[in-house]
Amino acid sequence: MLKSYIIRNIIIVLISTMMFALFSSCATSSELFKDSEQGFKLGIHVLMDSKESLDAVKNDIPKLSQSGIDFIITEINYHYEYQSHPELRGYGHITKEEIRNLLETCKEYNIELIPQFQCLGHQSWASETFTLLTVYPEFDETPGQYPNNENIYCRSWCPLHPEINPIIFDLMDELVDAFDAKIFHVGMDEVFLIGSEFCPRCNGKDPAFLFSKAVNDYYNHLVRKRGLEMMMWGDRLIDTASTGYSHWEASNSRTHLAIDSIPKDIIICDWHYAKLDQYPSIPIFLKKGFRILPSSWKDVDAANALLEYSLKHKNQNMLGHLLTTWKKPVAGEFANHPTIKPVSERLGKMK
Repeated sequence: MLKSYIIRNIIIVLISTMMFALFSSCATSSELFKDSEQGFKLGIHVLMDSKESLDAVKNDIPKLSQSGIDFIITEINYHYEYQSHPELRGYGHITKEEIRNLLETCKEYNIELIPQFQCLGHQSWASETFTLLTVYPEFDETPGQYPNNENIYCRSWCPLHPEINPIIFDLMDELVDAFDAKIFHVGMDEVFLIGSEFCPRCNGKDPAFLFSKAVNDYYNHLVRKRGLEMMMWGDRLIDTASTGYSHWEASNSRTHLAIDSIPKDIIICDWHYAKLDQYPSIPIFLKKGFRILPSSWKDVDAANALLEYSLKHKNQNMLGHLLTTWKKPVAGEFANHPTIKPVSERLGKMK
């Protein structure tokens, strides 16, 4: 079984490489990371779930620009006024016109706006199950289990359900259109429910195969079909045993074996929020050929430690640094996120 799994993964990688070469000539991907001579890029990730949060981001664009921010990843998920599947609109959904207004402000200040839609995991939070699995409970990786989401972190959808990808691709396409996107972030962090015994399709299947299938499905749609670049969080592609990371920022469920079965032009956002002496995932991703964005949070010392460690690795695939916020933005406060100034100053990006 292991031999057939390895052979299957080798075939997937070979096909991925050939197909990427075939379609690369028609790609319309972003210029953001094309010119390495312009130095590291600095980005910030933000949750955007309402017009109020969008307005807070828009209000702070001038100050973010002064702080050297080159791109903003807006995690919008179900908080958009979807036309293809209006049943999946979350509370406080944002309109296309509102996003277009934000986009124009970002363009004025030369900041690229990147949409994120959280795929596979993070389909619930606390007792709330998000709209996809509420409207379509048959897509749940653990259908009928964990009432009120007790004893789990977050729900996941089933990567093998035959009806889910067409719906997810419709949502992605709407966001690509609204954001005029050249890069798309698919999330995929902290996926703990995968290959569940409760799933009639995934039970007994290797989590690495399931995870790589999901990544490749989204890649095929976004990169090969739409000509975009794709970002994702990197924690499920590294393992706890060899890195020493916690099970939050690395995998202990074999999904890390998917690292050799996905295209290497995916941009990996490698997040670590604690101050460590070293961050072994950085050389791992670079050695594998991925482009990476080391990603920090709110602790200044931890952010500085991650940044300094990444700067030691002279590699064209080291794209810059990503700051994360993990809270709804408040006008006047968003641009004062504690790690923006020290990281920006270290990279020489303050204007």
